[in-house]
Amino acid sequence: MDKGHLKRKDQSVISEVKIASSFWDRFVGLMGKKPVSDSDVILFPHCNSVHTFFMRESIDVVFVSANGSVVKIFNSLKPWRLLWPQKKAVHCIEMAGDRSKLLGIIEGETLVCKGVFE
Repeated sequence: MDKGHLKRKDQSVISEVKIASSFWDRFVGLMGKKPVSDSDVILFPHCNSVHTFFMRESIDVVFVSANGSVVKIFNSLKPWRLLWPQKKAVHCIEMAGDRSKLLGIIEGETLVCKGVFE
C-alpha cells in the first residue's frame, strides 16, 4: 500500500496515511481490524461511498472533494452500515472511531495529501 501525509495548511494532521490504490487494498480496507488503532488510517482515492460490513468496531469516515475540502464527516459509524454516494465527495478517509474529532477535522476545511488532493 502506498503511503502519504495528511496536512491542513502547513500543519501535519496525520503523519502516515495508507493510500488504498490496488483492488485488494480497497476491498479489505479496515475490515477485520480489531482494534482499529490511531495509526490505522486509509485514504481511498476516487471513492464517494463506503460500507462497514464485516467491520468489528465503529470507524470515522471523512469524505473530501477533489481539491481536499472536507464535504462530510461520519463519526463512529457502526459496523454493518452503508453510506450512499456523498454529493461533491471524490475521496474518503477511514480512521478509528472519534479520531477525526480528536484531530479537529471539521466540515468545510481543506486538507492536503500530495499526489491525491492538493
